[in-house]
Amino acid sequence: MESKQLEQELQALPASPGVYLFKDSEGKVIYAGKAANLSNRVRSYLSAPSSLSAKIQQLVSKISDFEFMVTSSEQEALILECNMIKKYQPRYNVRLKDS
Repeated sequence: MESKQLEQELQALPASPGVYLFKDSEGKVIYAGKAANLSNRVRSYLSAPSSLSAKIQQLVSKISDFEFMVTSSEQEALILECNMIKKYQPRYNVRLKDS
């Protein structure tokens, strides 16, 4: 993801609860997450990846794009995240996958 495009997309993130989907270069969802504050949460991954664990750094290195959905509450975000994980079965979500 180009840094100029990334910065524009990061600026568009609201400080609202919601769900974000990280996608790889093929457009496949590789991680679904929830946040009380979408802006802060997504920026925590993409702004300083060197401060993250090795596993998360590997995830971040594969992100080519992301999308987000705003919810009215953190509880709604939790339910939506669970539904997105079931729908897409992202590689980097180790919990909440159907077995």
